Amino acid sequence: MPLIKQSDNGKKAANIRGGTGEALIFASSLPEEGPLSLASRIELAPGASIGLHRHDTDEEVYAIVSGRGIYSYDGGECEARAGDIFTTKRGMSHALRNTGSEPLIFFAVVAE
Repeated sequence: MPLIKQSDNGKKAANIRGGTGEALIFASSLPEEGPLSLASRIELAPGASIGLHRHDTDEEVYAIVSGRGIYSYDGGECEARAGDIFTTKRGMSHALRNTGSEPLIFFAVVAE
């Protein structure tokens, strides 16, 4: 089984999925075959967001490590804090906004 290893170097990204502000993305190397298309640690800056987007052909999981925010999904929203895990099934939409004064750190995993 191939090892999935996270990069030690974060890359800055701005306005992810039409959101606001900046994030650091620590991508992981993924096997060429298999259901995973993304596995990253993301550090969303205070006030930054990942814009609302729909998953038509895949599913995504956010696992919150630290910080505070608001998770939005198909017309609803709820608080996001350390220990929360959010699943976005195929056909659903979601977004995430950092409402705290520290980075909102989470893991994002996308699978087909």
